[in-house]
Amino acid sequence: MTAPLEAEGPAAPPRSNGELVFAEPWESRAFGMAVSLYEAGAFSWPQFQAALIARIAAAPRDEPYRYYRLWLAALEDVLAGVDAVSGDEITARAKVLARRPSGHDHGVTA
Repeated sequence: MTAPLEAEGPAAPPRSNGELVFAEPWESRAFGMAVSLYEAGAFSWPQFQAALIARIAAAPRDEPYRYYRLWLAALEDVLAGVDAVSGDEITARAKVLARRPSGHDHGVTA
C-alpha cells in the first residue's frame, strides 16, 4: 500500500521540478510519519487528505502559508480521530519537544 502522492490541488505536497520540497528537516520527518502510518494501516489516505484540506481551508489568510505545519496538524487530527493517540498525549509531547534547546535534533525521553 502506498500513499497517492501524485495528487494535485490544495493537499498536494510542494514540489520543485517534480521533486518534493522540504525547507526544514522536521518537514520531511512529518511527511514520512504520515506516509508510514498510512502504509501501516493506521488510517486511510482519504481520511488524511480530508483533514489536510480542512486545515488548509481553516488557515488564516493573513499569515504566511506553512504547508507542513498544516500537514502535521492534519496528521494529529487523523490520529486523534482514529483513537491512535489522544489530544492530551499530543499536547504533552509538544510541550516536551518545546522545552528542547534550540538546534537540538536528537531523541528525547519524556
